[in-house]
Amino acid sequence: MVSKETSATKDAVRTLRVGVVGAGVMGTNHGRVLAGLPGIEMVGIVDPMLEHRTRAEKLIGCKTFADLDTLLAAGVDAVTIAAPTHLHHEVALACIAKGIHVLVEKPIASTVEEGREIVEAAQKAGVTLMIGHVERFNPAVATIKKAIEGEDILSIGITRVGPFPPRMSNVGVVIDLAVHDIDLIRWFTESDIVEVQPQLASAVAEREDIALLQFRTASGVLAHINTNWLTPFKARTVTVATRGKYVMGDLLTRQVTECFGFKTDGSYSMRHLPVGQDEPLRAELMAFLDAVRTGGVPAVTGEEGVASLEIAIQCLEAPKKRAATATRPAPRKVVG
Repeated sequence: MVSKETSATKDAVRTLRVGVVGAGVMGTNHGRVLAGLPGIEMVGIVDPMLEHRTRAEKLIGCKTFADLDTLLAAGVDAVTIAAPTHLHHEVALACIAKGIHVLVEKPIASTVEEGREIVEAAQKAGVTLMIGHVERFNPAVATIKKAIEGEDILSIGITRVGPFPPRMSNVGVVIDLAVHDIDLIRWFTESDIVEVQPQLASAVAEREDIALLQFRTASGVLAHINTNWLTPFKARTVTVATRGKYVMGDLLTRQVTECFGFKTDGSYSMRHLPVGQDEPLRAELMAFLDAVRTGGVPAVTGEEGVASLEIAIQCLEAPKKRAATATRPAPRKVVG
C-alpha cells in the first residue's frame, strides 16, 4: 500500500501536460512561459485562426490545434484559457467536465451568472480553478501588499491609463483595465466593495474610454480608480494611505516608496523598498500549477474573480455620458 505522503510527493513532482486555449498575444505569452517551466509538457495551443497558429508554432515551437476537442483528445491535465471573454464560459465548462484543471484569464466570464456557473462546476468536479488577475503577481504590487500588512488602511488611489489600443475586443476600459484594480482594492483591503460611484464617458470610442470610479469597502476604506485610453503614454501607479504610512508604487518601473514617521511639524522619513524582478505571468502560472499539484487553494479563486467582475458590471450600469467638447468626430470603430 502506498502511503498518502508518498503519493502526494509523486504527484507534486510528476510532469503535467498543459495546453493553452487562444493564440492571440496573451495566449502566445502563456505558451511561451509554460514551454519554459520545469515539470511541464506543453501539449499545444488551440486557435481557429491559421495566422495565430502559425505565429505560435514559430515563436514557441509547439503543436497547435484548430479546435478545443482535438487538444483535449491529445490529453491534458490543465489548460489556461486566453480566448476572448465571451468564450470563457463555454471553454471552461467543457474542460471542467473532463476533469481538467483551469486557469481563466480575467475577467472570468462575460456575466456574473456565467462566472458563478464556472465556479460551481469546478467545485462539483473537484478541479482547480484560478483566475488570471496577473497584476497581483507584479513584484511592485507584492511589495505594496507587504508594506501595508497590519496597517489601518484609509484610502487607495490607482491610475491605469494609456493610448487607445490598436486592437481591442468589444469592451471598454472598465472591463479591460479597471477590473485589474478592482481586484487589487479587494486584495489590499481584504474586504468587499459595498459602495460604487462611477463616472463614465466616451470620447473617441463607441464604449467607455474614460472612467473615474469611487468605492467604499465594508471595512471603511475609500478608493478610487482613474483609467482611460486617452493618455499618450502608459502609466500604472498605486498609492495607499494608512494611519502610519503613505506608500507609492509605480507598477511599470517597479519602484515603491514608503513615507513614515510623520511629525507634528510636517516632517517625515522616506525610503525605497526592495522590489523583486520576477515576470508576473511566470509567477502567476507557477502559482496555478502549484495549486494543481498540491490541491491547495489557488492564489486567485473563482469566487474572487466573480466578485471583481460583479463590481465592474455595477460600474457599467451607470448612465454613460459623452465627454464635453464643442465638436466631435464620429466614434472610432473597435476592431476585434
